[in-house]
Amino acid sequence: MRTTRLGAGAVTVTQAALGCAGIGNLYRPVTDETALATLEAAWDAGIRTFDTAPHYGLGLSERRLGEALRGRPRDTYTVSTKVGRLLVPNPEADHDDDLTHGFAVPATHRRVWDFTADGVLRSLEASLDRLGLDRVDVVLLHDPDDHAEQALREAYPALERLRAEGVVGAIGVGMNQSGLPARFLRETDIDVVLLAGRYTLLEQDGLAEVLPEAAARGRSVVIGGVFNSGLLVAPRPGATYDYAAAPQPVLDRALRLQAVSERHGVPLRAAALRFPFGHPAVASVLTGARSPEEVRDTMEQLRRPIPDALWNDLRTEGLLSADTPVPLSRTREAQDVR
Repeated sequence: MRTTRLGAGAVTVTQAALGCAGIGNLYRPVTDETALATLEAAWDAGIRTFDTAPHYGLGLSERRLGEALRGRPRDTYTVSTKVGRLLVPNPEADHDDDLTHGFAVPATHRRVWDFTADGVLRSLEASLDRLGLDRVDVVLLHDPDDHAEQALREAYPALERLRAEGVVGAIGVGMNQSGLPARFLRETDIDVVLLAGRYTLLEQDGLAEVLPEAAARGRSVVIGGVFNSGLLVAPRPGATYDYAAAPQPVLDRALRLQAVSERHGVPLRAAALRFPFGHPAVASVLTGARSPEEVRDTMEQLRRPIPDALWNDLRTEGLLSADTPVPLSRTREAQDVR
């Protein structure tokens, strides 16, 4: 599988990356055996980039990922984790679960926002312990939406020092919005933005600032949320968008996208997976999975050839603007993910 360097540094990511929120029991439980099998399936498919966070299952995702990677040569894979939420023991949890935060795990801990320099160090140390690793390759500031100034003033310099000391290889920010990541690109020396849900076949907010800024500065963008919370997998009434029921206009747009895609014999999810690679700043697409079958389906769809006529029809029908870059069909592109 093709690999790409993040920014000007030495850290590489595979074209397809595995997001590990699902194996942290996102929305519903996943057994240890299924989580391990999912990670094994990703490895067998050639995926060597794995993204996790303390937030995912109150550390469960990190522990499961670490277990799956144990014994594998450390220089054969890339691990990304995040800082900004400290996990603090919650002795009053009793039998409560964490579903209010989206994870089907016991609420043994609570999350405390912390974008101080000390918070960065404490969070990273705890993540390394859960992962069972002596280093991670990428550290991202996780959702600093309401903590922008502290993240820029305190957390970012701490990450910059860790990178300079060789403790981590690449640093960046992971968010579900475009404005603040664009500011980080302009005001800091981050290597990468993980942009979730804002550069997809459904919507291209990231094209206004984030992607052009990254391209102009030689930085990289990893695209998450390419299915917009599942809407671009199976658009239908009740489908989710941004983790809530899709508004009717958004659902209608997704259905139009599906009609064009299927007219060319292409599942909508295949077009959604391939679309971000039209922009030169995109290094990788990050998708979640909670079973080996989901991993294998993702890889099958990513390998599926997409005819140029599909993108042309989307433009003709006003579903993509004329200046939106698209991945033109080339034999090498179709083979990269094999």
